Amino acid sequence: MCALAELLHNSGFNISGSDRDEVFYTDGILKELGVPYYESFAPEHIPQDAVLVIRSAAYSRDSNSEIAEAEKRGIPVLKYTEALGAYSALFDSSGIAGVHGKTTTTAIAGTLIRAAGLPARILAGSAVNGFGGRSTLSLGNKYFVAETCEYRRHFLSFHPRRIVLTSVESDHQDYYPTYESIRNAFIEYAKLLPINGELIYCADDPGATEVANSVNKGIVKLIPYGVHAKGDFKIVSLQTGEERTTLRIAGFPGELKLRLPGRHIALDAVAALALTDSLVKAEYGGWTGEKREAVRQALEDFRGSRRRQEILGEAGGILFMDDYGHHPTAIRTTLEGLREFYPKRRIVLSFMSHTYTRTAALLDQFAASFKTANQVVLHKIYGSAREVVSSEVTGRTLFEKTKELQDGVYYIEEPVGAADLLKGILKPGDLFLTMGAGDNWKLGRVLFDYYQDTAQ
Repeated sequence: MCALAELLHNSGFNISGSDRDEVFYTDGILKELGVPYYESFAPEHIPQDAVLVIRSAAYSRDSNSEIAEAEKRGIPVLKYTEALGAYSALFDSSGIAGVHGKTTTTAIAGTLIRAAGLPARILAGSAVNGFGGRSTLSLGNKYFVAETCEYRRHFLSFHPRRIVLTSVESDHQDYYPTYESIRNAFIEYAKLLPINGELIYCADDPGATEVANSVNKGIVKLIPYGVHAKGDFKIVSLQTGEERTTLRIAGFPGELKLRLPGRHIALDAVAALALTDSLVKAEYGGWTGEKREAVRQALEDFRGSRRRQEILGEAGGILFMDDYGHHPTAIRTTLEGLREFYPKRRIVLSFMSHTYTRTAALLDQFAASFKTANQVVLHKIYGSAREVVSSEVTGRTLFEKTKELQDGVYYIEEPVGAADLLKGILKPGDLFLTMGAGDNWKLGRVLFDYYQDTAQ
């Protein structure tokens, strides 16, 4: 919502809004832009001259007094995804989708697109360091690249000429009860591509490959990427370790370097490069040596986005990091990537599961996903406004299942309440990682501040 507010604000619209009173990094972005907002919901917050209300999917007429007031006054109400879809119809638009990796792929794509000098606007699902700490980047008015979400088929409002598909597997079980149901949603999205549209997909991901195989190849151009891909974006070599990842791909001469951990990040980078390649050819007809080198350097300089392996800093000899990963596959691949990238550090993990339905449906996978971590602290489930709290599967349920599989597993209900326990566990040389879509990121900041103060 904040990112869309940025785009509309930059286009000259008068924007205001409301949110919960929980402090989040988007508060600072809105204040910097001069966009007024309330930290509560009330009918009187809607201006008398409002012409449109855009709502998050988390709220409805029945649950939100402002939406009810807008409808009462006859003001049109659009969901975020509907507004984003309408915006995308104004440009040559590319949607980045997938169960995992879409935020990082979008952030890298924006970084490379800027280096290539393309007239584009980019919208990512989180603040990006290279975007000045914002979620958007405005470079021109011809192309639009946006992260698009599969939940409740929201991405079907988007108007893509290109789609980047990173991964497809079971998730959002409150809406997609089976793998087939979520796969079919991605197939619907891919079928929105026009004649000569492009589907850039991860050939290393079985779900993405299955979606690609369902698309009419006579209408849509398929561009695979990854180790198992054929063509220009086949990864022919990939090495990671000692805080650097180096790779080569078939159709881009020379080495590409990343300073972020994990093979999954390397795949995201290749996806972003494939999209940039398509836009460069559309805009300029092809690459110049100068543009290639600019893109290569931009990739090496990329430092990630907010809550995606975000480094808070080092204090007391401990490296503090925060990550949004909240699906077993994302947890496992992130931890494995960190182990390769930081082979000499112990990994101490705080994880807070997000939604009761996801935790229940993937309980065994969650419990098995932490094995790369040396010590694990689990917390209560961070529920969603869209579901009913469950008493059958709780954070403690996940704890009991996890401790059957590995040692060094602890349970502290409230995340910040684990600070004292962790002060006894953490040692110089460790990597402390908060992970999940909940609010246990606060624990990392409490501990980081503590070790900073102790060192002074």
